[in-house]
Order: sequence, then structure tokens, then C-alpha cells
Amino acid sequence: SSSFDGLTAIKEMVDKAAKSQEGVIFCRTLAVMLLILMYMLGSSFKNYSWRLAKDLSHPSIIVMARTRDGRVVKVDDYREAYWWIRDNTPEDARIMAWWDYGYQITAIANRTTIADGNTWNHEHIALLGKALTTDVEEGHEIAKHLADYVLLWGGGGGDDLAKSPHLARIANSVYRDHCPRDPTCRAFGFIDRRGSPSPMMERSFLYNLHSHMIKPGVAADPDLFEEVFRSKYGRVRIFKIVGVVEESKRWVADPANRQCDVPGSWFCPGQYPPGLSKILARKKDFAQLEDFNRGDSDEQYQKEYFEALQNPEKAREHAIRNEAYQRQQQKLEQRKVKRVTVNSDGSTTDHGETGGINLNKAKVAEWKAKRDAVYNNWENTEDTTLMWTMIDQNEISAVKSWLEDEPLIGYIRSKDGRGPMWWAFEKRNQEMVKLLMKYDIPYNDKDANGLTPVDLLQGKQSLNDYLY
Repeated sequence: SSSFDGLTAIKEMVDKAAKSQEGVIFCRTLAVMLLILMYMLGSSFKNYSWRLAKDLSHPSIIVMARTRDGRVVKVDDYREAYWWIRDNTPEDARIMAWWDYGYQITAIANRTTIADGNTWNHEHIALLGKALTTDVEEGHEIAKHLADYVLLWGGGGGDDLAKSPHLARIANSVYRDHCPRDPTCRAFGFIDRRGSPSPMMERSFLYNLHSHMIKPGVAADPDLFEEVFRSKYGRVRIFKIVGVVEESKRWVADPANRQCDVPGSWFCPGQYPPGLSKILARKKDFAQLEDFNRGDSDEQYQKEYFEALQNPEKAREHAIRNEAYQRQQQKLEQRKVKRVTVNSDGSTTDHGETGGINLNKAKVAEWKAKRDAVYNNWENTEDTTLMWTMIDQNEISAVKSWLEDEPLIGYIRSKDGRGPMWWAFEKRNQEMVKLLMKYDIPYNDKDANGLTPVDLLQGKQSLNDYLY
């Protein structure tokens, strides 16, 4: 009750002060000031809204910019590019570009564009995103069935390369093999503030055309693309697609291949040409969260996607490991199946099909020195990351192939002192442990915390389960 009494006393004091002559003047002055402030804020918001409405209703493709020497110039690159298309390409030419510029290409260049602002067909936009952000060869394989030219925005800022991680993410929402086990596609993007591309971005269709003859060592394959236009300030580049499949172009243009909702209807969407059937077979139609009427759901993908958004650093680390794994898989597939190598002294080393290392006696000391150098070097490297990933995913055949080609790889250790044998025991993967034992990988050495691989069993299994 004492608290309420205090509040009551304060209220009475405020009421008394407000009723005094000075209080009345203060309240009226405060009210006038608030009205003036609200009027000023309201007027400012009104003027801003009208300016924004005008800008949005009258989009400009001609902008003013400042050069490095301080000169103010008029950048008319975009209209210049669209006029070039209008004046230098056949009337039936099809232009591949990200959907942002679709309406401009249609209205100014008067050419068919693969996509525009009417993006209701998510799967189609995903196919376009896949073509632009996949590797050059697959991107060309898609593009040659859909388009005759590729138009890209460059010049920095919000150009196509800057927004390309979003393109890759959209592609992966439908083509899940685009960024395997990486729903936010963290493997595709820039790896530092200097704009260095990740390996996946560096291999991409978009990066190779965007950076063609601009960045050292980057050039579009002349057997796949021909640069036909570059605007004055480099904001727009146009490439002609070499090897366009004319059969697919005729097939799409044939009215007989359109699907009308009812006979004679004006609504007759086209279809993709048969040449894209293999790629289209890999897609999974995207399910929005609000798609309540769908019989199937995509809860697992959505769960992984939002988990990756909530923990971007973890998602990035996973993407790096997965990218390294994919590169190693490709490397293993490209290697020739050759198990016998010739040493400098004329002797041979037979790595065998079942593992094990056979060495000439003269090479034993050299082998031990190399093994010890690898085993005693504790460092986090691309190889340790890759080996951990392969063991974590139980890729026994891949580990076996790697050991057969590079027996010393079994002795690598990460910064915490752990290596393949620790990871295999930690996963309680008996088959993996036995494979490593065939290569004489130790299982009783200690890591940085004083733990041996066997210690990681934590009493749930015995060493005998792995030895026999």
C-alpha cells in the first residue's frame, strides 16, 4: 500500500503543477512544438513518397557516373546494348539474361527473352539460375537449347556476378544436385573482401563470361562462346552461343508443341525441347511453405535451409568440406587405374588391389622418413578436411582409392593431433578402421588431448571388435 500511496502523491503533484500558470504555458508550448515536428516529418515523408513513386514509375537506364579522374559522364550502356541487339541480331533471336532485364530486352530490343519480371514459374527461373551458375560445359549444354545470345551486366556494383550467389541458391531449390547437401549454396560465392571467387564460382558459366579477358587467366572457350558486343563503359556484354541446337529452336517454335489448357484457348504455354530432358529429369518442383494443397511436402529441405541461414558459419564450413569432397571424387574418377609404379632405381612398388605397401629394401628408410614427416605435421589442410568428410560420410571405396594412389595420405593429422584412425574410431566404423590398419596406420598414439583412437570408443565396444 505504501507504493501506491507514493504513486498517488506523485500524481497529485503533477496535476497541481499542470494547473498552475507556468504548467499551462509549458503544456501548450509542448503541444505546439509536437504539432510542428509532426508537420515537418509528415511533409518530408510526403515529398519522399512522391519522389520515390516518380522514380519507380519512370525507371531510368541512363545514369550519371563519375570516372576515376573525376569527370562526370553519362552512362548509356544499357540502352546501347539493347539497340545493338535490335539492329544486329535476327528477329527470331532469343536472348538469355537474368530475369531482371527481361522486360527491357523485350520492349527496347524487341527480341524474345528467356525470362522477365513475371517470375511466377519458379522452376523456370531455377533452370535459368542453374545454367548461369553451373560449370561452363553444363551451362552451355542448357543454353544451346534455349537461346542464341547471352547478355550479362558487369561493371561492379549490383551486376550479375554480385547477385550470382542468389542465382545459385534459387537453382539449388529445384536442382538439389547443384549444391549437394548445401541448401543455401555457400560453396558458390566470394571467399574474401577482394572478391576472390570460390572454386565453384570460378568454374561457373557466369564467372567465365563476366570476367572474360578482364581478370588474368579467364577467357571464355571460343568453341562455346563468341563475344560480339561490349558497351562503352563495360556495363553490358553480349556473347553469341556457338553450336545452338536448331532442332530444339524449331521444336519450341512449332505451335503443335504448345500445351493449351483447352482447345482453341489463348493460354498455350510452351514446352522445353526434348534435348533438355536429362537435365529436367533431375529437378524437384519447389514447394513454398504456404503450399497447403500439395500432397507432398519438402520439410527436410526447408528445415536444412533455415538451419543454414541461422548458422551461416557452420553452413559455410560444411560447404567447404563438401566442395573439397566433390573435387576429390572427380579427381579419383579421372585417375587411371594403375597400381604399379617404377622407382628411380628401376625397382617397382606394387600397391595392390587389397591395400598394403610393398617396398624395395633400399626404399624403406626413405619411406619411413616421408611417413614420419607427414605423421608429425599437425595442420588443418584441405586434405585433412577432405579425409574427415569422406570418413564422416562412410565413403569407404573413395578412401580406399585414395590410399591406393597415395598411401601416405593415411598418416595426415589435423591441428588437434587427430587423423583418419581417430575419426574412424570416433564414428565406430569397423570397416574403415580395418582398411586403415591394412596400411599400418597406428591406433595407439595420442592426440593433443592425450587421447588415442581406441579411447574414443568410450567403453561401448572393445578393440577386439576392430582387430578380428
